[in-house]
Amino acid sequence: MVAHIENLFEKVFSEKSKNNIEKVILWLSLSGFVIHLTLIYLTKFNLLNFLVEYNLLANPISAIYTPFTFILVYEIYLLVLYLPRSFTTSLSKQFEIISLILIRRIFGDIPKIDLEVNWFKTLPNLNLIYDLMGILILYFLIYLFNKSAKSRVIIPSNLKIEKFIIAKKALSLILLVCLVIMCSFSLFNWMVDLLSNSFSENVNSIFYNDFFELLILADVFILLISFKYTEKYTQIVRNTGFIVCTILIRLSFGTYGLTNVVLILSSVIFGLLILKIFNLSEKLA
Repeated sequence: MVAHIENLFEKVFSEKSKNNIEKVILWLSLSGFVIHLTLIYLTKFNLLNFLVEYNLLANPISAIYTPFTFILVYEIYLLVLYLPRSFTTSLSKQFEIISLILIRRIFGDIPKIDLEVNWFKTLPNLNLIYDLMGILILYFLIYLFNKSAKSRVIIPSNLKIEKFIIAKKALSLILLVCLVIMCSFSLFNWMVDLLSNSFSENVNSIFYNDFFELLILADVFILLISFKYTEKYTQIVRNTGFIVCTILIRLSFGTYGLTNVVLILSSVIFGLLILKIFNLSEKLA
């Protein structure tokens, strides 16, 4: 059974598979950008009237939103790939994903900006400021987190750790199947809503609500499995703290504006503090 999991994981997440997915994502990003831009100008010249109320077709800058969406899908694939490596690596990839979602949202919300009124008197304008400041702080915090991750104490490999990694590889394969199903389902629902003019108020949360809920369950499952392979208090607290970070990210999808940015930043700050305390504890051990 172990050998089958290893072989399947190596085939699905091989360097060749990774490169092929990169090429597909590149072509989808380019095609999506051109198609999105075409739809914007068709709508602008009244050649496509049934999508005239869709915000993402109001401004050519919004076309950048589409390639970012495909890039995010690839980043989620990498998250599933890196899941067996360590809790820290997996969480770092989650932070990178939420930062890209925040950047993508900026391009999607640009058409809502009103330059004719006082900048600080309209909510869309304020949200742009929150997002811009948020992404700068988030980018710096992710840098600090990755820097702390590199300085952590590396635990030597042993039979218990190898068994733990096998269990996480099996979970990664299950997550990949769930990812494909969820992506297809979300795309189908979005197209149905689009054609029926029933647009989602928060398009940025499409798919990610469900995915991060699934990720929380996966993290809890990994935490429970880890009890079999480690009894160290510091590792249990660190892993539990990282799950809290994922929960805070998930909660952010249900909020808007400043609250959304604060929840995202609090997730990274909490993860950074947990990691720093863990590193200090390991050095004293």
